[in-house]
Amino acid sequence: MAQPGRAAYAGSQNGAGQPQQRPYSNGPVQSPLMNSSHLADGQGYNSAVPGAYPQPMATKNPLQTTSGLYNYGASQNILPFSNFQGPGQTLNRTPIGLVSMATPQPGPVGQMPPVRQNLVATSTSGSSFHSGVNPPSHLNWQYGQAPPNQPATVSQVNHFAHPTATQPLLSSSGNTNIPTSYHNVSSSGGPPLQNSYTKPGPPPLPVHQPTYSPVRPPLGPPPVGNPAFTPPAAPQTAPPANITSPNSTSPQEGDATCAASDGSLVHNNYDTIEGGGFLATTYTPSAPQNLKTNRHVGSAYPSLPPGYQNTSSPGGPRMPYSSAPQQFPQPGLGTNVLSASMGGLSLQPEGLRPINLLQERNILPPTPLQAPVPNLHEDIQKLNCNPELFRCTLTNIPQTQALLNKAKLPLGLLLHPFKDLSQLPVVTSSTIVRCRSCRTYINPFVSFLDQRRWKCNLCYRVNDVPEEFMYNPVTRVYGEPHKRPEVQNATIEFMAPSEYMLRPPQPPVYLFVFDVSHNAIETGYLNTVCKTLLDNLELLPGNTRTKIGFITFDSTIHFYSLQEGLSQPQMLIVSDIDDIFIPMPENLLVNLNESKELIQDLLRTLPQMFTHSLETQSALGPALQAAFKLMSPTGGRISVFQTQLPSIGMGALKPREEPNQKASAKDIHLTPSTDFYKKLALDCSGQQVAVDLFLLSGQYSDLASLGCISRYSAGSVYYYQSYHHQHNPLLVEKLQKELKRYLTRKIGFEAVMRIRCTKGLSIHTFHGNFFVRSTDLLSLPNVNPDAGYAVQMSVEESLTDMQVVCFQSALLYTSSKGERRIRVHTLCLPVVSQLSDVYLGADVQAITGLLANMAVDRSVSASLSDARDALVNAVIDSLSAYRSSVLTIQQPGLMAPVSLRLFPLYVLALLKQKAFQTGTNTRLDDRIFTMCQVKNQPLVYLMLMMHPSLYRIDNLTDEGALNISDRMIPQPPILQLSVEKINRDGAYLMDAGSVMFLWIGKNCGQNFISHVLGVPNYASIPHNMIHLPELDTAESSRVLAFISWLREQRPFFSILYILRDESPWKPSFLQNMIEDRTESALSYYEFLLHIQQQVNK
Repeated sequence: MAQPGRAAYAGSQNGAGQPQQRPYSNGPVQSPLMNSSHLADGQGYNSAVPGAYPQPMATKNPLQTTSGLYNYGASQNILPFSNFQGPGQTLNRTPIGLVSMATPQPGPVGQMPPVRQNLVATSTSGSSFHSGVNPPSHLNWQYGQAPPNQPATVSQVNHFAHPTATQPLLSSSGNTNIPTSYHNVSSSGGPPLQNSYTKPGPPPLPVHQPTYSPVRPPLGPPPVGNPAFTPPAAPQTAPPANITSPNSTSPQEGDATCAASDGSLVHNNYDTIEGGGFLATTYTPSAPQNLKTNRHVGSAYPSLPPGYQNTSSPGGPRMPYSSAPQQFPQPGLGTNVLSASMGGLSLQPEGLRPINLLQERNILPPTPLQAPVPNLHEDIQKLNCNPELFRCTLTNIPQTQALLNKAKLPLGLLLHPFKDLSQLPVVTSSTIVRCRSCRTYINPFVSFLDQRRWKCNLCYRVNDVPEEFMYNPVTRVYGEPHKRPEVQNATIEFMAPSEYMLRPPQPPVYLFVFDVSHNAIETGYLNTVCKTLLDNLELLPGNTRTKIGFITFDSTIHFYSLQEGLSQPQMLIVSDIDDIFIPMPENLLVNLNESKELIQDLLRTLPQMFTHSLETQSALGPALQAAFKLMSPTGGRISVFQTQLPSIGMGALKPREEPNQKASAKDIHLTPSTDFYKKLALDCSGQQVAVDLFLLSGQYSDLASLGCISRYSAGSVYYYQSYHHQHNPLLVEKLQKELKRYLTRKIGFEAVMRIRCTKGLSIHTFHGNFFVRSTDLLSLPNVNPDAGYAVQMSVEESLTDMQVVCFQSALLYTSSKGERRIRVHTLCLPVVSQLSDVYLGADVQAITGLLANMAVDRSVSASLSDARDALVNAVIDSLSAYRSSVLTIQQPGLMAPVSLRLFPLYVLALLKQKAFQTGTNTRLDDRIFTMCQVKNQPLVYLMLMMHPSLYRIDNLTDEGALNISDRMIPQPPILQLSVEKINRDGAYLMDAGSVMFLWIGKNCGQNFISHVLGVPNYASIPHNMIHLPELDTAESSRVLAFISWLREQRPFFSILYILRDESPWKPSFLQNMIEDRTESALSYYEFLLHIQQQVNK
């Protein structure tokens, strides 16, 4: 979080450093359509198409390399991670200062710093990279920003030896997107809360606390003194005249401002319309800040009246709201509460119990690993955000950056902000209550000083409670602001009022762009896509304003006029691909309801229109330019289907892959060969257009270059390798299922997302598909429920005075129904001062997921070998720090705390994934697509792809089964990924996310073969068997129910391969046996021996 002023970026914000024809340091200036100074309120969508951006935005100041940053030392000069020019979008900002207690003074509007050249990673001899002057030697990552007075850490040698043998790997299929259920984060009844967030030890004597409100643990610095009760006063309706409004864009953009409903000023641009972020103005609080906080939060609320829809009502009695003084135990509020309470226990916490990994081989839990529960008071934890939505790598936040550096673990957040939820409170109110300083949305972790004042849990400013917020429509009681849904739910959605709009909400607009070259027609994809679209036309998200259009292309561009009144669709051909123009633009994007018959006619005839085409050229670049021009006035979604390397016009590409070359650490083309697609994506982002790419190709298509069109426009990439309607029927089914999900899932338009955190913490790098528009505002022209994001953080100021810290993400978007909405998630975590507590709260899955994102950036910006070495060094350094600083008795072997026992296994699994493996003939597009999945998938799917689950299914029973909708779902234990766990008399299912393998042993029981596979014996199992028959047997019902249940939990379709010993898919099945040695990679035990050797140095 930052004080007023401009935060500096670290290097290029949105991609690897590469030659560009025009500067895009931080993207373009917002187009006239996006700028309120050019668009009057109420202006419609028929305005002229905005032209090119008038000028590039000035570059942000790059980060300066400082000493004392945590690194993985090596003998090579490798660019520090925080200075990467890679796809991870990086920023640095100063934290918010303490709120001033003085009289408010008019403050200057935040100014842009002088334009300064970005640091560019320049390759030198070997694998050295230099940024600026004399960078420190690194072969690893800097996890955060260190205090400037801290000495530099000593470099280490490269720890990992590279295998050289080869092992072929068959690719797994692509990944797309189906919702999973989630129970509403909601309060439940219970006793008044203790005045502590951490689980307390033996409570001290009760303290009589004369307060107006019921008991509730406070947030923020330790309270001092007693609260001064203030009689209810009239709410403030306007800010003092001398307060300056927050400003987070350059002054030349000419933003208009308007008054928000709570009286604060809000700017009319996308950077500040969500709330000005961290560039807020200091303002005098209306009361002293460090007051005792007492508030009851344990009451459930009944079903909501209109305006509060779709909210679950959890069970439990409601606690009456009383203003009578109460007695309550009050443990100390210092940062050592957790350590003190732990120190009073006779046994060591289970999470810190040391395990010798070389001796305890069976460490994989038999059930899916759950996220660790933060060590908070249980009544506070009940209100916390679901870890499926918001998750931190460390559930105990280190007090200082020095402590974080000492732990050698990354600090970051993993988000799934738009996930499909079965329960979501939706609030309709003219007043959205937010902190007037940092613009945080009111949430369950704020403190109510009295009925009229609340203290922000991020910047600690005291704010007035608006008059409207005093009335709770749930309980129909006045004077209970603490019981409103906004303060009872860590996940909530607001219906945004008009001040959150720059223009009228855009209509849903869908444009489909089809490759119709000879190669495309041969694959037969057009039949599948048009039929699926025809079947789901009525289910497209939208309303009466929904628009749709179609473009096809080969060496020319074909538009289709669907004007109401035509007897049939009319094709318009533009052959001049060097100067694309839009013929009859008013008839190319048409209202879906008004022109439905013409649209259906086109979808029925389109697959046959190009059957005899001999045109082999592909003008993808000009087709995308045409699509962008057509969509610019409104924004929307472009869905592009491509089957080959673009060969003509702008954006034409040349083959860069050598088919027989082994994937070594060098000479792999992971960077784009042109910046055409990135620049076009930035143009699209500026006009609220996202591009989704469906690549259906059997040949090299340079996904490293093509993927940029989706990455920077907040789109998605789908890859169907070697798609053919006859030769690969499994991919036909996969495309059908995933395209249906894609067409019918919910969608958000013209979205922006901002992540806020408690004063003292700083976000410095983002991961995912988006564009950083201004410092910390993520531009998401489209947002979908299957996309995940990650951020890296550092501790910029000591958190000594804080018992907990909070993080909040706010996603402002337009729904397909034309409603402006804000989805808010808030996470609360304890602060600790002991290194052992940091390890105790480590979330090994979140750590691995964040490291995977960092490794993708390192692969692109430096080299694949650098990324692999840094992953291995992450394990070595963290276990070395644990051994030297936490273990009281040094023991032989490789010791790890229970919380990190799976860390080496997960990193080895990453090294064996297509994204990072070496020594094999992995296709380049396969590798790039896996990297795209790492950057864009939510953590739960990433972990499944990285470390598959193995089950024995020939002996399924109903014991321990789940009962879901009157279906019994067996729950077999998860097995280690080793052939040691496989018997020839069994049948095993391996779930690797987008692909499943059912392996049948040679001596598998006759009962399973006949009752599940429907064949008389093992020899009768077909080699190409891809479907399980539905048989009227208990065994068949259990197996089918289990596989269906696994598939229903993910947004993509999992292909099922049924394998015999002689199956061609057997090598892929064995390649996923992470713990076994292959010709090109170490076994798990060998990897542990290597780690131990380095740890003991």
